[in-house]
Amino acid sequence: MRAIGIILAGGNSNRMGGLSAKRAVAAMPMAGSYRSIDFSLSNMTNSHIQKVAVFTQYNSRSLNEHLNSSKWWDFGRKQGGLYVFTPTITTTNSYWYKGTADALYQNISFLKDSHEPYVVIASGDGIYKLDYNKVLEEHIQTGADITIVCKEIKPEEDDISRFGVVGLSKEGWVESFEEKPLVAQSNLASIGVYVIRRRQLIELLEGCAKEGRSDFVKDILIRYKDVKKIHGYIMDSFWRNIGSVESYFKTNMEFLDKEIRDYFFRTHPDVYSKVEDLPPAKYNGDAVVKNSLVASGCIINGTVENSVLFKKVYVGNNCVIKNSIILNDVHIGDNSYIENCIVESRDTLRANTEYIGEPDKIKVIVEKNFRYTL
Repeated sequence: MRAIGIILAGGNSNRMGGLSAKRAVAAMPMAGSYRSIDFSLSNMTNSHIQKVAVFTQYNSRSLNEHLNSSKWWDFGRKQGGLYVFTPTITTTNSYWYKGTADALYQNISFLKDSHEPYVVIASGDGIYKLDYNKVLEEHIQTGADITIVCKEIKPEEDDISRFGVVGLSKEGWVESFEEKPLVAQSNLASIGVYVIRRRQLIELLEGCAKEGRSDFVKDILIRYKDVKKIHGYIMDSFWRNIGSVESYFKTNMEFLDKEIRDYFFRTHPDVYSKVEDLPPAKYNGDAVVKNSLVASGCIINGTVENSVLFKKVYVGNNCVIKNSIILNDVHIGDNSYIENCIVESRDTLRANTEYIGEPDKIKVIVEKNFRYTL
């Protein structure tokens, strides 16, 4: 492959509320058995990018644990590999990453020591499949300095004001770029995937550092849009960003659609993740499960409808769970009722409790109850 990969996974989203209190957005559980970052990592390995760096910062413990072995994404090789970079105190710098451009600059030696001519930059909070080779081919063919991958966002899919909004000419060149505008002038959003020549990226990062600029989008893409040739690559397949509670809930629920599940998990190329040795889900005599995803290690005694249950969830007797997401290692006591909720991982819900949210206002449950008491 003629490119190295960089995944920016250090950010926090205020729109995630309590869900990002203990983990980075890129580490959010997805579709029963995956993490958000698995989709970008799988795209990298499926595009034969053999050298990938992940930049972590905010609440990085669970993300670092997930990335502790590169073999799951087939990066464990002599040439290339998976690198995880966190902010480091040195004799010349003691700052955390001040922005995406600063994160790249603080690890600029990774870019300088590489030999591949191009760099593919991706974010860790996108749910999608994409062959980065096709983006790179179009980047080379058009002679662009930077290529931005764009996706048309329909009003019913998401709020486009959450993203960078791009305006393209008929030839596909970027004419306008607004970051999170109040009023969007286009329905074309940047999905946070960029292709750029490695030496040019080094030059731009060094220029930003000299001027005290730290954000890749604002201080490179937007600032240089009339100076550099920036091209837009239009993506027409499934893509979601999980940067808010609503979008996270909705995206997980979309995996209850067989067509979407088959697209991600039954068609080539595959999506890879770290595998845990867990027994298959167990459905006891009174269990009733309809239109739900149930991961390994779960034990079901009650009723589960239109829900996603992650690993090692215990559902007690006479429980009812509807239109909800139950994250990893949750214990739900007998006779509980949960509807339109997201239950945080490792929670213990006491018996005879009730949690009900609204379809358009999902309730996030974070309990501090101890599972085992004297």
